[in-house]
Amino acid sequence: MATHRRHAGTPTDHPPDPWADHPPDPWAGDRPAPGAGPRPDPWADLRPSDPTADAPATALTQALLAAEAGYPVIPLTRSKLPALRSPHRGHPEVPPCRGACGRLGHGVHDACTDPLAVRRMFAAAPWATGYGIACGRPPHHLIGIDLDTKNGADGLTALRFLAEQHDFPVPPTVTVLTPSGGRHLWFTGPPSPPVSNSVGRLAPGIDVRGAGGYLVGPGSLTTHGRYVLAPGAPHRPAPVPATLLTLLTAPPPTTHRESPYGVPPQPAAALIRFVRASPPGQRNARLFWAACRAEESGLGQELAARLTEAARHTGLSAEEARATIASAARRR
Repeated sequence: MATHRRHAGTPTDHPPDPWADHPPDPWAGDRPAPGAGPRPDPWADLRPSDPTADAPATALTQALLAAEAGYPVIPLTRSKLPALRSPHRGHPEVPPCRGACGRLGHGVHDACTDPLAVRRMFAAAPWATGYGIACGRPPHHLIGIDLDTKNGADGLTALRFLAEQHDFPVPPTVTVLTPSGGRHLWFTGPPSPPVSNSVGRLAPGIDVRGAGGYLVGPGSLTTHGRYVLAPGAPHRPAPVPATLLTLLTAPPPTTHRESPYGVPPQPAAALIRFVRASPPGQRNARLFWAACRAEESGLGQELAARLTEAARHTGLSAEEARATIASAARRR
């Protein structure tokens, strides 16, 4: 996916560049020490591939490369679902079978790194055009952070807000670009506690893939396009930041409770700080995201003046700020 960066001196932020602060050299911490020789790249053949290539053959080749790097894989259809049907359909097992019967078709529970077993799965599903990588499994105990951009969501901005609110870094890591314009960040985690799958629990636009879940592997072809590695992304997933892991493993609330009157889900002060800290190229994106959160809290009008003041602090004009806030109000 091509991205276009704006220089810091550009007088306007339309349209905002949500990737503007991507590290200029994400390989900096991944180079071998002097004299150590080149480090092998297990993802060298998983870079964006020829879209006209034979999809099933490409999926098997890339799944084998991922398995060789220690990632358990399964074949997927163009709709991103496991390609092999359950052998228990029509007469489900109680408790559910997770592969103990020895047959294929147990979804993510079939995922493995053994090349013969991987070939067997793809031979049984010649229609597979992609592969899934099981999360939460050794040796990597992979955690996937899915930053969505569909339906007005802005997962990257939401993650930046969480990082600033809870004071943790988001290190460069394996990054997979999705056909819809989102991205998957891969992190390694500890064997325990397990990270659960979730949709929007951390924040709007952020989905999590943990134990029992899977990520679509780079190179997979789906009905909407191909998943590819982000150019210049690190070879290996970074360890999940400790504070982020705490957020990911915190127990969910047992009952739904409305926020107290006048208190938004994201504290107003944190939203204001988030806008005030906007670097060039992100000012409108952050302001729009914060204004949307304020609208969702029923405090759009109440916080409009403070958000406008915060935006002016970053260099936006009052007219630009008010127009962005109005756009957020119309979206609700």
